[in-house]
Amino acid sequence: MPNSHTRLSSRAMAFVLAGGRGSRLKELTDTRAKPAVYFGGKVRIVDFALSNALNSGIRKMAIATQYKAHSLIRHCQRGWGFFRAERNEFLDVLPASQRMGGENWYVGTADAVHQNIDIIDSYDIEYILVLAGDHIYKMDYEMMLQQHVDTGADVTIGCLTVPREEASAFGVMDVDTSARIVDFMEKPADPPGTPDDPNVTLASMGIYVFSWKFLREILLKDAADPNSSHDFGNDIIPDIVKNGKAVAHRFSDSCVKSEPSAPAYWRDVGTIDAFWKANIDLTDFTPELDLWDHDWPIWTYSESVPPAKFIHDEENRRGTAVSSMISGGCIISGTEIRNSLLFTQVHTNSYASLDHAVVMPYVTVNRHANLRNVVIDRGVVIPEKLEVGFDTEEDSKWFRVTDKGITLITQEMLDRRTAALS
Repeated sequence: MPNSHTRLSSRAMAFVLAGGRGSRLKELTDTRAKPAVYFGGKVRIVDFALSNALNSGIRKMAIATQYKAHSLIRHCQRGWGFFRAERNEFLDVLPASQRMGGENWYVGTADAVHQNIDIIDSYDIEYILVLAGDHIYKMDYEMMLQQHVDTGADVTIGCLTVPREEASAFGVMDVDTSARIVDFMEKPADPPGTPDDPNVTLASMGIYVFSWKFLREILLKDAADPNSSHDFGNDIIPDIVKNGKAVAHRFSDSCVKSEPSAPAYWRDVGTIDAFWKANIDLTDFTPELDLWDHDWPIWTYSESVPPAKFIHDEENRRGTAVSSMISGGCIISGTEIRNSLLFTQVHTNSYASLDHAVVMPYVTVNRHANLRNVVIDRGVVIPEKLEVGFDTEEDSKWFRVTDKGITLITQEMLDRRTAALS
């Protein structure tokens, strides 16, 4: 029997679902899955779920990949290869493969776990934590595991507290006074309130805790059902709510904050606008998401690069950055940068300006370019004198401009523009 004083996380594994494209991010996910998209100057989106698991004490992890998985797999190999099998810790990457009766693709989130039952069995675990790999947040999963055991739940579901008028965009929980879920509704027109506050609703975070023995039986039953879509949200969870015991865990109870008064931070950066805003928010004087927290670090792959460099000190040709985050390897040569976030190895040139710009790694900004309210994809070369963010009608001819006026720039878009103007 396990020692009763050991943390539950030592007897658990994290299974991260990271196979989705994230189509609302448009061209940012043309070559990579959403969990592999860059965020915050140096990390990837998936690093938040993995770091939460690691910081919570979980040393057994698996990540299921499917769409355009190479970038994600390479990142996990480079950034998460520090686990030591001899200490019974590991991160397994589980691409969709031809494993089950001739099938290859994962046909649903539950199927992604089901197809790997034999691998999970080999981990010799008691509990499994199923996580979405595409959200930005900091959370201590040990607290959720403890609630799961204390309540004797069949499933414990991580929930956000959202204003009732905004809850129609989520799968929502109707709970009783003991936090037991009595009904689960997908994007209802009239979301229910909570017992303690009728003006807020509990929305699913796509985070689930099960005992492995229980989930294993449920997955085998679900796999044999020809009418099932083999999805946690559509099939597994509603069935447990109806026939078992499902309990809600409030994110505010386990959210990791630097200050007790800080808000519970969770973001789905699933659109260009949301992605841009979440990155730009990090340049605030005191951002809601604390990436400087040594007690709960976000682990990632870090390239070996020199510090950022700022050069030229002449009128109208001064390398400066105000209220901005500039990553290692950047060379700011005579460029004025304001309220922007630059990833690794961005090089900018004289007389250019960046304002509220999110710039991915290895971008070059050439002379006299003026860019405002933009997201620039990895490896893009911005031509001289390009102006974006000042004329929406002109920008829309060549680039993707959102309803809120944020412009996405990729190299393919620039190449089409160059060909059309030549």
